[in-house]
Amino acid sequence: MRSMEVDMIRTLETDKAPKPLSAYAQGIEIPPGHRVVHVSGQVGVTLDGQIPADPARQHELAWENALAVLAAAGMDHTHIVDAHCYITERSHLGIYRATRDRFLKGHRPAATLLIVAGLADERLVVEVDLVAAAGAAGPAT
Repeated sequence: MRSMEVDMIRTLETDKAPKPLSAYAQGIEIPPGHRVVHVSGQVGVTLDGQIPADPARQHELAWENALAVLAAAGMDHTHIVDAHCYITERSHLGIYRATRDRFLKGHRPAATLLIVAGLADERLVVEVDLVAAAGAAGPAT
């Protein structure tokens, strides 16, 4: 097993499990004493509640909204240890990956992608939820 340590949070990689299909880690280990933040599912909705018809814009908004919640905890994309994304159309896979990669800027958390039949509002095409961690002496809330 190989691992990389960044701020004591370890990215786990092993040859005994399949390699990731895109830019995510096989696993992440958070040591004791770290702050952990869970960001509820965020969707592609504007601050005034509008749902854009454009799937690419919804993907951008979902990530912007999730990162805004994370920022409220004093964290940024580098603190994400697990990202879950739900999309309603397999044809949006390229949009999902390009948008995720742009917002994560090379950071590789553990991740799960599910293609689902629908979300809370039938106009929504994407939802993102996050788990982030920082050292106990890290960013304050």
